[in-house]
Amino acid sequence: MGPNSISANRAMGLLSLLLAAGAAIAVPVESSRDRGRQPPLAVSYLGFDRNEYPGDDKLAGLRQTFSFSGYWLNIPPGEKSNSWVGKRKAIQDAGFGFVVLFNGRQYADIKASGDAAKLGDSDAALAVSSVRREGFPSKTIIFLDQEQGGRLLPEQRSYLLSWTDGVISGGFRAGVYCSGIAVKESSGNTIVTAIDIQNHAGSRELHYWVANDSCPPSPGCAFPGKVPSPMVSGISFAEVWQYAQSPRRLEFTKRCPSNYATDWNCYPPAGDHVQQLHVDLNVATSSDPSHARKKD
Repeated sequence: MGPNSISANRAMGLLSLLLAAGAAIAVPVESSRDRGRQPPLAVSYLGFDRNEYPGDDKLAGLRQTFSFSGYWLNIPPGEKSNSWVGKRKAIQDAGFGFVVLFNGRQYADIKASGDAAKLGDSDAALAVSSVRREGFPSKTIIFLDQEQGGRLLPEQRSYLLSWTDGVISGGFRAGVYCSGIAVKESSGNTIVTAIDIQNHAGSRELHYWVANDSCPPSPGCAFPGKVPSPMVSGISFAEVWQYAQSPRRLEFTKRCPSNYATDWNCYPPAGDHVQQLHVDLNVATSSDPSHARKKD
């Protein structure tokens, strides 16, 4: 028992004292409709994301482990093309939900543009046209990939918020993929990117996909039978938590279990190592975190 537990004998003793003192004890009345009902349990779902489309022939195997898949709307970081284009229906037909991603700009590009808000607005228009082209329904949550962590600089913040407003005005919902790891600034203060963004988002509806592959709270490259809540990431408002990346980041994963492959990547149980089908691992509060499935 935990420190706040009370033994059955002690509880009965307290009850006797209250009755002896004439204390009135209110007992909730259970209606016939409520009788036998159990409180709903919070359920989390396991998903994957990767920069390269895994291939139509790999979807059935991946579906044995995962409930949802990442889906890039534009060229992913470090790639020269976007292999996800036109794959929405195949992924949905395989039974997956979606977490839809738009690759955002690095600080150097935002700064060089000379107008961060204008750039954010034009990228929002591109994200909206891309999500429509791919056949996703209105109100789909599009997550802006904010790769650079720490406290956002004014230009980064202006870009992100302008992008958010543009996506919302285009008939969709906005989210952000960002760091959930606390880092120390030169001033000695500690900052978490997700919290910094939330503090500046105002009244905007913004959904959060946080990355935290530090162990703990991450279990490393693991596929737990009981999927943890995104709240375990340390960000209470996170809807999606990326808890493992391929390749692993040694500066954050030194304390992780030895469950990554020898090449530092993370492979799913149904994956094909020969084909190098490495993945990033995520948990979410929904099997379709972007609410992007549609009836074809």
